[in-house]
Amino acid sequence: MAQQRLLSLDILRGLTIFLMIIVNTPGSWSHVYAPLLHAEWDGLTPTDFVFPSFLFIVGASIVFALGKKVGQKGVVTKILWRALKIYLVGLLLWLWPKFDFSNIRYVGVLPRIAIVYLICASIFVFTKRSNQWRLALWILGIYTLVMVFLPVPGVGVPDLSVPMKNWAHYLDGKILPGYLWQKTWDPEGLLSTAGAVGSTLLGMTAASIYQSYEEVSEKLFAMMRRGFVLLAIGYLLSYLFPINKALWSSSFTLVTAGVCMQAWALCIYFFDVKKSRFLTRLMESFGKNPMVAYALSSILVSVFYSDRFIPIALNDETVNFLIGIGLASKLSSLIYALIYVGIISIPTLILFKRKIFIRL
Repeated sequence: MAQQRLLSLDILRGLTIFLMIIVNTPGSWSHVYAPLLHAEWDGLTPTDFVFPSFLFIVGASIVFALGKKVGQKGVVTKILWRALKIYLVGLLLWLWPKFDFSNIRYVGVLPRIAIVYLICASIFVFTKRSNQWRLALWILGIYTLVMVFLPVPGVGVPDLSVPMKNWAHYLDGKILPGYLWQKTWDPEGLLSTAGAVGSTLLGMTAASIYQSYEEVSEKLFAMMRRGFVLLAIGYLLSYLFPINKALWSSSFTLVTAGVCMQAWALCIYFFDVKKSRFLTRLMESFGKNPMVAYALSSILVSVFYSDRFIPIALNDETVNFLIGIGLASKLSSLIYALIYVGIISIPTLILFKRKIFIRL
């Protein structure tokens, strides 16, 4: 239990990446089970937990990776360099395979990870641990006040029931260059980064809780208790600032972080304490090479989901074939997604077996 790299954290990260690939690449977007789709606006589906879970794990990893490096020469440079590499990979994956530089999306999944990592790793280096969870609550509190009460130019009092009448939409449209995912705003836009920073800071808090107790039982009970508190506060806050992944609302941050904290505690119990090895090899391989798995899943879309490199779109042909032999359309789409993630697992397992871990 004294090891800095916890199997439980690798498995939780691997499971998150595994699910991220499944929900990002169904066989057909016309046939997807509801739990594998994001909520259209307010609300929460299992898919909505994927990205905040990854950022929560990023936060926990910051504590283990940088804990002994605080105060060392060059640590800030390393943080900046890593954030830049993640951001540039995100831009590269967006440009692939057309490389249309006139239509770049400057925000997105990897750019958000890069920006949040830069902010939170810097906070970890320059502030006391005891202040980091308080800072998370302050950020979420200010974000709530701005989004709920501060009048929006041309709109007046924010209306959080629609995408077009809030500060996140206003700032994205005024400031963000390039392509926006929703044309006039982006779910990975500027202001909603505040909620994403909160998710990561709460992951850092979870890791600090883990390190604060000697007994495993104390670690687990403390994490479960804090997770319950975050869930309770999040659901209460949702009456003021609804749970909304697109806005990364404060209530969304608290609820997802509460679930993540408890999920990690369960993983610690099963994989670090009880030494369960059920499905660990596959999930650990994804967890130790998460950027490889994610990047491959993005790059190979042009091969397995289009006719750009081969004369047929394999996803359409496969889904239509499965439907033709009598399978339900949504099941056919899910089967193809599982086949695709299985293809991605081949190189990740090979790298894992050879103990090759590629980190940015």
